[in-house]
Amino acid sequence: GPHAIRVYIVSNTTSVSDLLEVYVLLKEVGLFHPGETPRTEVFAEPLFETIGDLRAAPDTMRAYLSLPLVRALLAEGRLQEVMIGYSDSNKDGSYLTSTWELHQASRALLATTDELGLRLQLFHGRGGTVGRGGGSSYEALLAQPEGTVRGRIRITEQGEMVANKYADPQLADQSLETITAGVVLASLRRDPAERLGERHAPILDRLSQASMEAYRSLVYETPGFVDYFYAATPLTEIVELNIGSRPASRQPTRSIEGLRAIPWVFSWSQSRTMLPGWYGFGAAVAASGVSLGELNDLHEAWPFFATTLSNMEMVLAKSDMHIARRYAGLVEDKALARSIFERIEAEWERTVEAVLAINGQTA
Repeated sequence: GPHAIRVYIVSNTTSVSDLLEVYVLLKEVGLFHPGETPRTEVFAEPLFETIGDLRAAPDTMRAYLSLPLVRALLAEGRLQEVMIGYSDSNKDGSYLTSTWELHQASRALLATTDELGLRLQLFHGRGGTVGRGGGSSYEALLAQPEGTVRGRIRITEQGEMVANKYADPQLADQSLETITAGVVLASLRRDPAERLGERHAPILDRLSQASMEAYRSLVYETPGFVDYFYAATPLTEIVELNIGSRPASRQPTRSIEGLRAIPWVFSWSQSRTMLPGWYGFGAAVAASGVSLGELNDLHEAWPFFATTLSNMEMVLAKSDMHIARRYAGLVEDKALARSIFERIEAEWERTVEAVLAINGQTA
């Protein structure tokens, strides 16, 4: 029926034309009807995935939503749904940077739709693992910027998470009740912690920038890193399993840029390195100049920061540098293996030390 498919999600949206092209295709098959009163059976929906696209998302949406055609299609108070991607933004810039940029993009998109008199529904493209936006759905809801939920939210539940949360009827009821409670509380909240977050946004900006620099220095700027990754993780074996819904890479080359987020994260998980869920945070704390006292205060008062650290702490607990070292031993170039693994191990130790100092826990 007509309500089975209501939106066409445009992956990797970078411009207004990416969205308008959808209506050209829909017109060809009779699902979009232009004219004085245009109507469509299927609406275009952007998916902003990379750090750069998330930062540009408010301007892209303002330009798109200001078009007379789009305004006419969204008449009668229809809401505009926007999907934001966790996996690729993480692979692009580190866990901390991804989390902060998504938070900032959510606030900016809300301001944009409010300014234009439209309703916004955010579609969170979260995966099961922390490196792909996973973690407690309830805590994630409470950590959303104030006003971005308003009784409505859409969240992906993928792969193993479907079985983990919905295979048993009682567990499914509990999962749905938990998410519903989170949506209600997030919608009703008038939290002074949100003002705290706005006031201390420059601190997160500094931490995020330092984290991204440390992460990209390793992943994208270190000669031989791609060779290390392919040899020190079971990426090749994961790809050959053919259990994914899409090819492991968007490009027929050995590059991190072209690799999809799922095999990227799963490979690090299998080697017990868990790198996408923590790398860069320790370096950020050390390089940003933010005092431990300031970070303690943010952790105590700001749900967003507390949830971010809680997820990171869980990933660090699951990682095992002894096993990761054994995987690094599979790299034929021993000098390369030693150089890169020592950087990873040193950053793991810095991150563990930073997280424990901020949340007051012991190892």
